[in-house]
Parts: sequence; C-alpha cells; structure tokens
Amino acid sequence: MGTVTIGVSIAVPEPHGSLLQERRAGFGDAAAYGIPTHVTLLPPTEVDRAALPAVQAHLVKVAATGRPFPMRLHGTGTFRPVSPVVYVRVVRGAEDCGRLQQRVRESTGPCTRELQFPYHPHVTVAHGIEDAAMDRAFAELADFEAEWPCNGFALYEQGADGVWRKLREYTFGGSVVPPQAAPADLDHGTIASR
Repeated sequence: MGTVTIGVSIAVPEPHGSLLQERRAGFGDAAAYGIPTHVTLLPPTEVDRAALPAVQAHLVKVAATGRPFPMRLHGTGTFRPVSPVVYVRVVRGAEDCGRLQQRVRESTGPCTRELQFPYHPHVTVAHGIEDAAMDRAFAELADFEAEWPCNGFALYEQGADGVWRKLREYTFGGSVVPPQAAPADLDHGTIASR
C-alpha cells in the first residue's frame, strides 16, 4: 500500500489565507500555491497509508476534547540564521496551539514524532528564498494582523506533485467560542485566561 506524507494544521481563514499566500508567492516562494496558509500542529510526517484510519480516529478524539479559542496574528519574525524562514507571529492562541500539537503528537497515538526544533506556532510567509526577498517579506508584513475564532483543525496529505490537499476537517467538541477581547484588553485577558 505504501506511505503517505501527512500534516495537521489550523487553516488561516479567508480573506487572510489567500492574501498571505499571494504575498508569499510575490516574494518569490515557488511553493506558495501548493501550501495552504496555516499554523502547523504536525509537520510533514510519513506514515503507512494503511495507518490513515487510525490517524483519523486519533484526530477525532483530539478534536472532541478540544475547546474553541481566539487566534490573533500580528507582525513578523524569522528563524534565520538557523532556518531560512520569515513568518507572521501568533500573538494570541499560541499556548492553545502548543497544547493541541502535543495532543496530536502524543506518544500513545499514531502521530507520535520528535520535532527537529522546539514547537513555535507561526504562519510561514517566506521559506528558502533569497535574503533580499526574505528581508522584504519581514518588512512588508510587519504591520499585518488578523484574528478569528479557532474552531478546529484539519488533516492534509501531500500529493506526488508537492501540493498539500485537505483530507478532513475536525471541529472542536466545545460549542461556544470565547468572546473576542477588545484590543485594549488583549494583554490583560490573555494573562487572566492562562
């Protein structure tokens, strides 16, 4: 049956997802249109195709115990010089993403794996391109911001053509999304809720 490369992520919703994908392509990142704009929970991972039903069952359980949470992106960061990546920062929802990715990768599940780097939720906007283009991405998206209620995540498969395609969405078991805080309350609300 062979193997398949999968990933689990939180999609950045429209219109923000398409905007960041277009900007990524505009910076010269050839992979931009093959990768939906996202926050990674499980990086590209090779599994036996026969294990997909177990992976999907595991993700159903993870989603059932999850609760919706507010996500907010703002500003840029980079992993250079360690890794040639410029990203948009996750400034609200990062701890929730951290807990969620741990549950996805838990050692008793079918998606267990070690990470190459410590987990740091982000939205990649440039990867492996010329330094000048990376600098442009960092500067031009410095004021970017978006927020939305995160209600779940999705399982993706990478095709032979390198394009990532959604296999299934998973909605959190909680039915109520916490109210969005007013911008002046973000820092206080974030501290109080942790």
